[in-house]
Amino acid sequence: MRDAVLLIAMLALLPMSFFKPFVGVLLWCWISFMNPHRLVYGFAGSVPWAALVFMATVAGCVLSVEARKPVFNAVTWLLIAFLLCITMTTAMAIAAPDAAWAKYSQVSKVILGLLLTSFLLTDRWRIHALVWIMVISVGYFGVRGGIFAIITGGSYRIWGPPNTMISDNNHLAAGMLVTLPLMNYLRLQSRHHLIRLGLAFAMGLTLLATVSTYSRGALLGLLAMLAVLWWRSQRKIVAAIVLPFALAGAIAFMPPAWTERMETIGTYEQDGSATGRLVLWGISWKLAVQNPLTGSGFTGPYNQRVVDTVEFGGPARAVHSIWFELLGEHGFITFFVWSGLLVTGAIYAQMMVAMARNRPELRWAYDLGRMSQVSLVAYVVSGTFLSLSYWDFLWTLLVVIGAGYGLARRQMNPEVQPAWRQAGAAAAQTGWRTA
Repeated sequence: MRDAVLLIAMLALLPMSFFKPFVGVLLWCWISFMNPHRLVYGFAGSVPWAALVFMATVAGCVLSVEARKPVFNAVTWLLIAFLLCITMTTAMAIAAPDAAWAKYSQVSKVILGLLLTSFLLTDRWRIHALVWIMVISVGYFGVRGGIFAIITGGSYRIWGPPNTMISDNNHLAAGMLVTLPLMNYLRLQSRHHLIRLGLAFAMGLTLLATVSTYSRGALLGLLAMLAVLWWRSQRKIVAAIVLPFALAGAIAFMPPAWTERMETIGTYEQDGSATGRLVLWGISWKLAVQNPLTGSGFTGPYNQRVVDTVEFGGPARAVHSIWFELLGEHGFITFFVWSGLLVTGAIYAQMMVAMARNRPELRWAYDLGRMSQVSLVAYVVSGTFLSLSYWDFLWTLLVVIGAGYGLARRQMNPEVQPAWRQAGAAAAQTGWRTA
């Protein structure tokens, strides 16, 4: 049944991607983040929907006027620089060429899709729609996971959809953490009481689902996120009561097995998983020092032959850190470009907050900037222990932040317009006078 529903929905929406490219962007993001085809059985689950939607969207953009008038910002320029960097590091990779180029193909397609997304985020409502798609895509697993945790008493770990970026329980937990502040942004911006109430309920279930993943990194990320939420709150006394109460309620619901696992955070030196991560980080650092400009290339730390060049017999597998994964695979230059994306997103978010403060017409930008900062903190803290360096959901958030800042700036100063729009307006005036 689910297979038939997905097939009918995609056949109906796919043509819209050609005629309305931004619809294609929303559909592409939904497929990429939620992976609905991984939740069905049968023919619809094996169709490369993301590729089909992307091709239809690109074809539609060729005919679209707005797609020919891209607006660049620091985020898009850094994405282009990152694409150039990984092209160089892949061409010079010491890892297995087939594996390196296969991973490069995946990441480069995501970056091209992100650039297209950025160019089509031309107004506030499109940004709002994209945030809704992001929240629905990951929030679905939060709501479902929260309900499952209630039914089972938190006795089982929550996992994500198979064969996706968030299939692992730790990755899913990080994804839900990053999504929680975006849920709150939509709650703050929604006019209807029922929608606000539904989003608040979804946030509670997602919080419980995050705890029920049994992810220790997620707990640290959650604590950091709640601290930033409190700091950003305009009613700190209320927040100081509500936020710890919500976390304490979720923790109190969990069985003793959860508490025992979380207690190992304080005794990491006795935990084989934690000490193994330290070894992997050391190997990645050595790979970066040995190849400071290019690193080992995509999948280098997974290759035993590559690992043996810096530590013979060392473990060759996932690095479990966004920082050391980038360093080991691409060296210092690409690492700084990638880090620049995070820093730029944080700066843009802060500039939105400062720009929109006490301006009712820019309240959307104020809320978006504040909640985006919380999402970035959640990613940085939880990602320190995860291999999520190339997560398209996070990069999409950075694109949203960049586009939001540009739109807020132009809304506050209407005379500040992109060069292509100024040229178009001048040409239109000239044509009108000539006629």
